[in-house]
Amino acid sequence: MSYELGQGTGPLRGVKVVEIAGIGPGPHACMILADLGADVIRVERPGGQMLAGGATMVLNRGRPSVALNLKDPEAVATVLELVKTADVVIEGMRPGVTERLGLGPEDCLAVNPTVVYGRMTGWGQDGPLAQAAGHDMNYIAITGALHMMGQDKSRPHFPSNLVGDFGGGSTYLVIGILAALLEAKVSGQGQVIDAAIVDGTAHLNAMTAAFLASGGYREERATNLLDGGVPFYDIYETSDGKHVSVGSLEPQFFDALVTILGVKDTCPGQGEPERYDEMRAILTETFMTKTQAEWVAIFEGTDACVAGIIPFTEAVEHPHMKGRGVFVEHEGITQPMPAPRFSRTAPSLGLPPSKVAGEHTLEALTAWGIGDVDALIEKGVAVQV
Repeated sequence: MSYELGQGTGPLRGVKVVEIAGIGPGPHACMILADLGADVIRVERPGGQMLAGGATMVLNRGRPSVALNLKDPEAVATVLELVKTADVVIEGMRPGVTERLGLGPEDCLAVNPTVVYGRMTGWGQDGPLAQAAGHDMNYIAITGALHMMGQDKSRPHFPSNLVGDFGGGSTYLVIGILAALLEAKVSGQGQVIDAAIVDGTAHLNAMTAAFLASGGYREERATNLLDGGVPFYDIYETSDGKHVSVGSLEPQFFDALVTILGVKDTCPGQGEPERYDEMRAILTETFMTKTQAEWVAIFEGTDACVAGIIPFTEAVEHPHMKGRGVFVEHEGITQPMPAPRFSRTAPSLGLPPSKVAGEHTLEALTAWGIGDVDALIEKGVAVQV
């Protein structure tokens, strides 16, 4: 698939983004922007970086890969030429790295005063830990979020890197970028976005602050309403070793649960917390009498709030997910469609992830208006693979 500007169909069509490639939340944010129609050009180091992923790295979809040696002043000058016509710059390096390269906020705003400069880090641009290495679980550890994750009283359990990297990280970076783009239309000025995973994760966890303020919340796993502390909001094993999720919080939903399970006459009520152990034992024993598939067939479409817990490969085939077209096979890779959905400017998938860094150097730089790209390649400033 060849690359041209303006191929996107989503609501951000016409927005131009320069991505100084990193890993994790930065690429995910750029994937979201590309999904929504923005023209994103991914600037990578020759040879790529760890976890680049090649042709199967869905986080890199929707945008061309350009390889530039940013240790070369001509490469830096080339990026600044891209910035001149861009609306957004995104980088995910440690604080101060882009400044040393000559691609920091001041450098970019000097050539384009209206550009929005998004910075994605774990700890943030300042603070005692700003220069320290870290990963998702470290960031969510100090926000108070990881402490309460899981239903194991003896230790917390981390949910892969969904909460920090993508929940508190890339999602908030995109929110910041979209807000700054709207503001720039009014003020005519760009600005810098300091998107830190610790900030975003703390913000995601705002409900905990509310629960603590109410006085009825305990900072102990599996003791509260939404962390497995009540038997009607928990996970149960089925007879085939699989599991179902039960979220019957409201009285009417709980009534549907116990009625469908056939235990309404023997199960304690929601208002009897002193009998929750008895309730949990009844639910545990009952769910063990059938397979997951049997329970799914019984509960699906009811108001009992029960759903089977399935892996990604089965989620792709789930009737509801298929009915909404949540997943699609694109360029040989099964992957989620862009989200959310729009009534007029529906997003669509464009370029597949690049096989190698620099796959689109010549055509992408040319499309963005960089002159004599062949000379840059000949000198080793840029690399076309």
